[in-house]
Amino acid sequence: MSARHATPPHPLSAVQTAIISCNRCARLRTYCREVGRVKKAAYRDEDYWARPVPGFGDPQARVLILGLAPAAHGANRTGRVFTGDGAGASGDFLMAALNRAGFANITTSQHVDDGLTLTDAYIAAAVRCAPPDNKPLPEEIDTCLDHLVAEVACLPRLQIVVALGKIAWDGWLKVWARQGVVIRPKPQFAHGAVAWAPPPVQSAELRVESLVGMYHPSRQNTNTGTVTPGMYDTVLRTLKDSLRS
Repeated sequence: MSARHATPPHPLSAVQTAIISCNRCARLRTYCREVGRVKKAAYRDEDYWARPVPGFGDPQARVLILGLAPAAHGANRTGRVFTGDGAGASGDFLMAALNRAGFANITTSQHVDDGLTLTDAYIAAAVRCAPPDNKPLPEEIDTCLDHLVAEVACLPRLQIVVALGKIAWDGWLKVWARQGVVIRPKPQFAHGAVAWAPPPVQSAELRVESLVGMYHPSRQNTNTGTVTPGMYDTVLRTLKDSLRS
């Protein structure tokens, strides 16, 4: 095929490239590079990604799943969010649930060449660099939301945002606020909680109608039973039934 008739790149490509090259937060960039230099013993022979991590998934997604941040030895190593954080860890828990709901073709997420594809779903993180102790600073969250806004602008069919944890929940409320959607009283995060954007939701910027909360699938939450596969199945089944064509 000639360059004249080549398929133009999807707008997401430019946004993802900008995310990968971001150097706005010096503390996070320093930490990610240091983790990639020192490495974890189990991955000493691997080259770490050690850069900001863009989202991935279906450009025609109606559902955005929003996590906290890349894991230091997970996405900061593999370059794909919720990927490579260990067998049975958060990535596998999430993908197994998405698979049962029909959003993912396989039940695990171990490396970028594992064949995982998402249908009708896109996954991103509120913060794109792994933070020390998994705790980004408020100003780092605010700075990184620019990337989320840019990605969402490239997802024309988006209807629902699923926030995995309070930081992601509050992050999306800030995105709404930037678009003029301020809900009072402020919706509080809880597993299964739903916040609705007030009507009218007509413009492209305001097309996300609802925010749904789910507990983060961290080892701490899954190992203690704070979150279970059944809890994820219930929320995902309900939101999938509510999607408009």
